[in-house]
This record gives sequence, structure tokens and C-alpha cells, in this order.
Amino acid sequence: MSRIGNKIIEIPEGVSAKVENGIFIAAHEQNENKVEIHPLSEVKIENNTIKVSRKNETKFAKSVHGLIRSLIANALEGVKNGFSKQLEIVGVGYKAQVEGNLLKLKVGFSHEVEYVAPKGITFEVKKNIISISGIDKQLVGQVAADIRAIKKPEPYKGKGIKYVGEKIIRKVGKAVKGAGGA
Repeated sequence: MSRIGNKIIEIPEGVSAKVENGIFIAAHEQNENKVEIHPLSEVKIENNTIKVSRKNETKFAKSVHGLIRSLIANALEGVKNGFSKQLEIVGVGYKAQVEGNLLKLKVGFSHEVEYVAPKGITFEVKKNIISISGIDKQLVGQVAADIRAIKKPEPYKGKGIKYVGEKIIRKVGKAVKGAGGA
């Protein structure tokens, strides 16, 4: 039994939702999000709610049922409020700056690393915090992971790019030998 798949989705105020040719479309002002509906799932829009059901009871159909419901709920949330992730840059001389849709990172390499924002993603930098925002939850998370992968935090001093609130497990450095040893 899919507990997530059986939940009814409320359509937020001001958001329009429709299904066309197997694609769910959520729209609000200039934002539009699309979700491809799997052939084993069925989406019904009634009044101000959305109900997702499955066409058969196979194990795969049950797994797709909850997935499609979550993707539709995220699409509705994304067009209304959007999603964001924050990354923190830790290290002496490490910094970031935004020029249009280009994020320039100075993170200890001999060169500056440039990351071009995909369509629908915006960057904002305040001090050492990079904010990534957009209407597609999966894309926002993927861009954040890609940027973090440029310079992962190292375990000795914690230098690198990490998520805000992420706890880095530190290792102890080399032990210094005593001066009077043989």
C-alpha cells in the first residue's frame, strides 16, 4: 500500500494545473513546471485537488505511484514558492562572485573555476554563502551537488564548499614527536 501515493494533493491558490498528452503542467505567473506521467499512473484533477492512482497492482506500478505523486506535489510547490539550497565556502582566500548566469569560484586552484547556471537557476552570493534557487527541486539539488563537488570539504581543516549546516567530521593531524626521543 502506497501511503504517499494515496495522499490527495491540494492545488495552491493562484496555481493552475492540467494534464495534456501524458504530461502534468503546473503554472503560476511566469513560472511553469512539467512532469511526465508514467503510463502506469493516472492523474485526476477535480475541484481544487489532484488524485494520483495506478492502473494495475504490480510491484513496479506501486513504486511509480508514490514517485509520480511526489513529483507533482514538488512541481506545484516549485511554481508557487520555488526551492533553494545554500552552500558555504570555508577557507582563507576562498571566494565566489556572480556575473549574470556565471558563478566564478576561487577555491585554492591555480585558476578560477567557472560554473554556468542552467536555464531556470539563479545564483546569489553574500559574503561566503552561495544561494541557489529555482522552480525545479531536482535541478536545484543537482546544481548544488555539482558546485560542492568542485572542492569538497577536506577532513583536516574543513576547507572547501559545504552545505550550510553540514557537519564535517574532522580528523586529527600528524602527531608531533617529543624533543628528547632517542
